[in-house]
Amino acid sequence: MSVVEEAITRAHREEWARVVASLAKRFGDLDIAEESAAEAFATAVERWPVDGVPPNPGAWLTTTANRKAIDRIRRESKRDDKHKEAQMWYDDPPEPLGVIDDERLRLIFTCCHPALAMETRVALTLRLVGGLTVPEIARAFFVQETAMGQRITRAKAKIKAARIPYRVPAAEDLPGRVSGVLAVLFLVFNEGYLATGPDTDPVRGELTAEAIRLTRLIRALLPTDGEVAGLLALMLLTEARRTARVSRTGELVALDEQDRGAWDTAMIAEGHHLVRERIATRIAPGRYQILAAINAVHTSARDVRDTDWSQVVALYNQLALVDPSPIVALNRAIAVAELDGPDVALAIVDGLADKLSGYHPYHATRADLLRRLGRSRESRAAYDAAIELSGNTAEIAYLTRRRNQLG
Repeated sequence: MSVVEEAITRAHREEWARVVASLAKRFGDLDIAEESAAEAFATAVERWPVDGVPPNPGAWLTTTANRKAIDRIRRESKRDDKHKEAQMWYDDPPEPLGVIDDERLRLIFTCCHPALAMETRVALTLRLVGGLTVPEIARAFFVQETAMGQRITRAKAKIKAARIPYRVPAAEDLPGRVSGVLAVLFLVFNEGYLATGPDTDPVRGELTAEAIRLTRLIRALLPTDGEVAGLLALMLLTEARRTARVSRTGELVALDEQDRGAWDTAMIAEGHHLVRERIATRIAPGRYQILAAINAVHTSARDVRDTDWSQVVALYNQLALVDPSPIVALNRAIAVAELDGPDVALAIVDGLADKLSGYHPYHATRADLLRRLGRSRESRAAYDAAIELSGNTAEIAYLTRRRNQLG
């Protein structure tokens, strides 16, 4: 890759969201913002190899994109209507800005507005904030390219028709809205962490990397928000183990079998720092912060036998108060098995049958506990149920091997 190509790639990664956000603020139209930004980057691909990389790539791209947008509006026969729409939508009588005034943050909250379906929020965020192309997003979530394009188009139309405000929420609404943004980013990360599609890599590094990059952006914009820091720490401590999670033969490697020397020490150090930083505030932690703390305990142990399971169980007890879901109860049972034995854990897991019968980790956990108790026939049946429900190729390979070892 040439120096100019590297500059364009870096500019796209660092400036895309800023350019789109500034255009959205000025013109009040996400279509104009997105398409004009794309045209500006296309112009950069043509001009920069000839003219050289400008001293301030972001400013050059923003100026070029603004010109593209103005040219487009001038070509539109309903130019005046568009200006009126923009004024009605964004130029209401002056009112206090949200608690934070950053154009990219406005854009993120617009893409993640609760009036939009979750799948639409994910797609819009990846397109308008992350800068991924429609084909890339379609491949990531196993949707036809035309269908994904239509989904994004309809979402932008809904934002315009419903006059969803392009602003940071007011202070009293911010906590709930931030949690919605984090849920979108966590969904993107989880799809990369354990991909659900049958015809894709079992671990999608491009998705986990994008989720981390966007969470870093939120962290920079909301540096005092504990749950933002917690989610970033959770992602880093999870991503640090990525290269050790799948064997050379394509099989998932369980945490207790992973080569800990292959973990990314820099990511772990950063994740631990964030966890310690939040603990030092003495502010009651939220869900992501507690999950990050659990992962910090795991990644602090040089050997699985050094894991402080009593601390893990205590953290799950704390998490259950914040998030009393059956999935949390299931994960707590896995830790209880290490502390109090598989029989105690199995009693907890069996009590979750009505709520988690369609959730493959429930059956996988139950299969492992039954195996450890020597109840091979029941364990085999549980492995079969987990395999049938799982969509991840590496996980299926792991579960199949464990089942076959039962004899």
